[in-house]
Amino acid sequence: MDDFMTPAGVALPRLGLGTWRMGSDPARRSAEADALRLGLDLGVRLIDTAEMYHDAESVVGDAIAGRRDDVTIVSKVLPENATFDGTIAACERSLARLRTDRIDVYLLHWESAHPLEETVRAFERLVADGKIRAWGVSNFDRAMTERAVALGTRAPLATNQVLYNLGRRNIEADLLPWCAERSIPVMAYSPFEQGRMPFDGPLGTVAERHDATPAQVALAWLLDRGVVAIPKASDPAHVRENVAAASLALTDADRAALDAAYPPPDGPSPLPVL
Repeated sequence: MDDFMTPAGVALPRLGLGTWRMGSDPARRSAEADALRLGLDLGVRLIDTAEMYHDAESVVGDAIAGRRDDVTIVSKVLPENATFDGTIAACERSLARLRTDRIDVYLLHWESAHPLEETVRAFERLVADGKIRAWGVSNFDRAMTERAVALGTRAPLATNQVLYNLGRRNIEADLLPWCAERSIPVMAYSPFEQGRMPFDGPLGTVAERHDATPAQVALAWLLDRGVVAIPKASDPAHVRENVAAASLALTDADRAALDAAYPPPDGPSPLPVL
């Protein structure tokens, strides 16, 4: 699969490695870093993290040591830190934890009580200073994304990361097509609904036809929808399972069966958030 090219000129691979809550258990830290390294060994070239994810950025720093140029790093600033000065300070802290000199795409994690103008101005300063290559947003609906795009006068918005999976198709009514028209890649987090997605029924039936797992079908469906998918996997078996999903080609019959079980939205609705 070809990478997505963002309006900022930064390529986003279509499959990434999520890191939510990595680093929360010191006893698991080494295994988590190994899982990320395995993903890189298998050809995955994007890791998504955030300052909110406990000590996940430090785990990423362990995993990318000696191979920084092989991976696209996405991280996020917490809304409470998103003043002009606070955003720059948060980025510096993330760089230190990641042990790198730049973040490829730096996102506002969700809407902040601080003026968005300040946050975007800080993002543009960080781009100018070479601390980040591009900026974006997360958990922004269409109206909020439109506003963010309009504010990016010196460096364009690169992406919007939102909750999107078979059971959460809200963005298909307005945000997803709006972004597609403007060549703004959408990043889909929580492809398995944090492990709560039911893997029986139609998902299982489609999986059987492909000699695959239901999780692989759910992930292949996302990749088929033209978004960047960032499943978390902290053990080798799940990493290999996710990487193999990128080679699973759904048929029209598969798509129809999944649409019947997980219908697309009838119209715009509030953006879901986890």
